[in-house]
Amino acid sequence: MSEVLAEQTEQTEPAPTPAVVKGRIKVADEVVEKVAALAALEVAGVADMGGDLARAFESVRDRIGIGSRRGNQGVSAEIQDRQVAVNLVIVVEYGHVVMEVAAEVKTNVARTVGRMLGMRVTEVNVTVDDVRLPGEPRPTPEPDISPIS
Repeated sequence: MSEVLAEQTEQTEPAPTPAVVKGRIKVADEVVEKVAALAALEVAGVADMGGDLARAFESVRDRIGIGSRRGNQGVSAEIQDRQVAVNLVIVVEYGHVVMEVAAEVKTNVARTVGRMLGMRVTEVNVTVDDVRLPGEPRPTPEPDISPIS
């Protein structure tokens, strides 16, 4: 019987805690910006990101084949001591209530950035720069159909 008691007490000992590892974790501003842009694009009624100039620049880049579309277009983030402030510029689809879309963008960006990156979001500023009209296509890169030499 004493053997059974000895086995039971050995099994109830707490597991050793992992050692604390020293070091820092740094998240680049671009990571926060990309997460924020993706969170904004998840919201129904958001047609695109970025102001007129940024969208025109991206359109030219796509047409001449210099790189791919930037994932953080229309977003800037300022990180300080695990706190972040995010500024977004969006285009709203026609027919959606602009203030409701902007409020949902603020909520979704704050929730997603906080959850994914473990940062405290101090503010999310949304600027609605344009309205996408019905039937107006979203800019997409044109396929390269040049002949093979």
